Amino acid sequence: MATILIVEDDAKISQLLKDHIEKYGHKAVIATDFSQVLEQFKQVAPDLVLMDVNLPKYDGFYWCRQIRSVSTCPILFISARDGKMDQVMALENGADDYITKPFHYEVVMAKIRSSLRRAYGAYAKQVERVVKVDDLALYPERLQLGFKEKKVTLTHKETILLETLMENPMRVVSRDRLLEKLWSDQHFIDDNTLNVYVTRVRKKLGELGIPCAIETVRGVGYMLKCAWRENT
Repeated sequence: MATILIVEDDAKISQLLKDHIEKYGHKAVIATDFSQVLEQFKQVAPDLVLMDVNLPKYDGFYWCRQIRSVSTCPILFISARDGKMDQVMALENGADDYITKPFHYEVVMAKIRSSLRRAYGAYAKQVERVVKVDDLALYPERLQLGFKEKKVTLTHKETILLETLMENPMRVVSRDRLLEKLWSDQHFIDDNTLNVYVTRVRKKLGELGIPCAIETVRGVGYMLKCAWRENT
């Protein structure tokens, strides 16, 4: 089952898309605040996005770029704008496909299935890499972290930080090693910057229901504690 975020300001079309998607066994979530699309994307952590071009405040091209800054999940545009330049703009801003209105729902579903196969399934270019510690699963290519049934979206730096800690669970990873992993191309980084990223990752773990999973060890480094085991 895939989770699909629908970013469409026509309530009737959104609901029809949702009903059709869920008929095929997927989960569909309709965006409700068109000034906070990126935040909703991070909360939902979808496997695919259906995006309209004409949206209140910012257009779909803008939100496509914002999503691309944190995720590589498939983005399909659905729009009444059928000009060639609109389709070019969508693709150049990071979209995977473009569907013009009016459309047939079966065509939309076929394109959704095709995009999911290319990204995650039979047509994926390579086997997706997963870093796991018990029920905690990190998908570096998706910039996504999952724990049991919950998922959150990470930034690129957060993913690198968490991957390094998950590869060494219950062991101390030095600050120097983390700094090298995160900023190997820079000569000097303020030590507080690492603290900021650790705080952000702790917050993401907290959203999954496992707070206090990253422990600061005597100021020399950090350790991923399997804190969820304490509750089992």
